[in-house]
Amino acid sequence: MVGATGALGKFVAHRLVASGLDLLAIGRSEKELKALTESSAHIRYCVADISEDSAIAKIAQQVDRTVRMAIHAPGVPVAGGVLDASPLVLAQAVNIKAGGMLRLFRAVESHLVRGSRLVAVGGHYGFEPTAYAATAGVANAALTNLMRQLSWALGERGITAHLVAPGPAETERLHAIATASAAKRGVAPAVVLDEFRQDSAIRAFTSPEQVAWGICLLLAPEADAMAGSSLMLDSGRRHGLP
Repeated sequence: MVGATGALGKFVAHRLVASGLDLLAIGRSEKELKALTESSAHIRYCVADISEDSAIAKIAQQVDRTVRMAIHAPGVPVAGGVLDASPLVLAQAVNIKAGGMLRLFRAVESHLVRGSRLVAVGGHYGFEPTAYAATAGVANAALTNLMRQLSWALGERGITAHLVAPGPAETERLHAIATASAAKRGVAPAVVLDEFRQDSAIRAFTSPEQVAWGICLLLAPEADAMAGSSLMLDSGRRHGLP
């Protein structure tokens, strides 16, 4: 799993272990990875930068058994709104999200079997663009397309690809987006966060626990029926159909 030490990833990691799986946590910070592994004997780690092609070999060397699920849940840099975002930062975000997923797939491909899952964590802004979350919107839109391509490419082998689209989830990243938007408008971040809540049909943010629940649903054999689909965990934010 890429991103297992993140705000969402920690909850996913522990729920996967509770489901009876062993986990290989992948990330750049050995300190954070070590801290995560200390929480369970069923977690080990691999230090690799998923934004670089060198990660493919590093991850592959650590995989020695069948992979039931490969999860890609990295964070991306916050670049503010589309009017101010750096094109370079935008490209970096796409590289991490879409390029990183492709690298993870190539690292584990030889260990995928019928019933294995490729799961990418995208986000609400990939489906509902805004003026204030450029990297999240563009990178997650690219990731959504990639997962559909992988679904078609791997479907005949019984390997399914899925996108989980939370959000916005109540994490440090959300607060960073709110702070950037607030600074641009000259208001307090709390005002922006309250506006975000109003965008939800139930006036709530999606929690990390709910994201972990959604990902673990895909372990069921019945989840074959969700091949190529996007699991929307947005607390009722989408207006578009379907």
